[in-house]
Amino acid sequence: MTTETLIAEYFASGALQGLPRDHFIDGAFTRARAGRAMDTFDPGAARAFHSVAAGDANDVDHAVIAAKRAQRAWGRMKPSARGAILQRAAQLIRAEADRLAVVESLDSGKTLTEAEGDVAGAARCFDYYAGAADKLQGDSFPIGPDYVAFSTREPVGVTAHIIPWNYPLSTAARGIAPALAAGCTVVAKPAEQTPLTALMLADILYRAGLPAGACNVVTGTGIEAGSPLVTHPDVRHVTFTGSVRTGVGVMQAAAPNVTSVVLELGGKSPVVVMADAKLDAAIDGILGAIYENAGQICSAGSRLVVERAVHHELVERLAARAATLKLGHGLRRPDVGALNSAAHLEKVAGYVEAARARGVAVAAGGTRTVDPETGKGWFFQPTILDKVASEDPVIQEEIFGPVLSVQVVDGEEEAVAVANGTPFGLVAGIYTRDFAAAHRMARDIDAGQVYINEYFAGGIEVPFGGNKLSGFGREKGLEALRSYTRVKSVAAKISE
Repeated sequence: MTTETLIAEYFASGALQGLPRDHFIDGAFTRARAGRAMDTFDPGAARAFHSVAAGDANDVDHAVIAAKRAQRAWGRMKPSARGAILQRAAQLIRAEADRLAVVESLDSGKTLTEAEGDVAGAARCFDYYAGAADKLQGDSFPIGPDYVAFSTREPVGVTAHIIPWNYPLSTAARGIAPALAAGCTVVAKPAEQTPLTALMLADILYRAGLPAGACNVVTGTGIEAGSPLVTHPDVRHVTFTGSVRTGVGVMQAAAPNVTSVVLELGGKSPVVVMADAKLDAAIDGILGAIYENAGQICSAGSRLVVERAVHHELVERLAARAATLKLGHGLRRPDVGALNSAAHLEKVAGYVEAARARGVAVAAGGTRTVDPETGKGWFFQPTILDKVASEDPVIQEEIFGPVLSVQVVDGEEEAVAVANGTPFGLVAGIYTRDFAAAHRMARDIDAGQVYINEYFAGGIEVPFGGNKLSGFGREKGLEALRSYTRVKSVAAKISE
């Protein structure tokens, strides 16, 4: 079915036929052992439109057993053969892109255009790691003429993937693809708010030729399904994307089993705009950095650190542009989609309302709203808070919504100090025509990734992850494969 047909079906009936309802375990959709289900919601309409299995520790154990059983054969498969399966998965993702994008938009609230980009990125992710599967190699060590010494990279075993609700498909792909390329098997637990595309991806992988049990998806809440997965003794690695508080809990829960973890946590990322910057390019970059996915991005450029000479003009132009952005149901391709849940809307609104009560100037937006076509949905206006003090909560804490907080600085040194002035260190953006200054600031800003003159520059090839409270470990790029392999060294005496 085409995108247009799927959209028409949904708006006519309030549902889509053929969506998965059960876990995907050991190569098949499998009912929850306790027989329970939970609703998933359309944020653009603020209504439930489907239900899926509500899993628990028994379902998790079933999935981990299947993954452990499948791991030996998958890990010992010829690497090029593993790569060929991942390549076929990429092809199937592209073939089924219309349905995946519509479901992703519907389940998360993001715009269909954004969802289409996520699906394309997921396919590219499997392309990339398909090519990497047969390029994992060890080293040789010169310890003398009477010895041979070398290392090999082995898969760590069963890996757990806790997937967030803001980028359900693309975050699943960026963890699952390198794990499978390295010869690991997977048990994924998508966020309870957005379970559908992870289930669809597992089915695609199986149809692409992945052995039964190599990729499993268990749906459920963090407490009932996520926690048992992280603490399972047969899980050897956990990749987690989510909040700092939950990430700390994941690390603590994994510790008794000495399970390795990669944590990609929150951010309060600065976009530094110097007086010599090309303002047209900076404005486009800032708007995308904070309003894409309604600001629900760990790496969102949620702080504008601007040199005083261009502050007034830049904020005035940003506010004018923000006021023109069209909000609406994601399937109607607006500029900005819905927030993911009623609870999250309450959180975002609470930050802005408290800031206004403290006297923070609101240069644009600042209020809750709804889909103008239906009067429904969980929406918040694209917002700009101007001239905010460094210690203010909207500077120091992650709002995770379409709220830009502006900090005014005088010169490069202060810009770097302000950029580094939060507990987070995920990404940063820099806009300047001074090439040397840009690279000095990139050197001195404490962040895992720095963008110069284009926010969100890069792609699957570029390692991604945070410093400080933004986590540790890296996803994407060849660097991601390190998390899913362990080094074994062999030394042999060959002299008689």
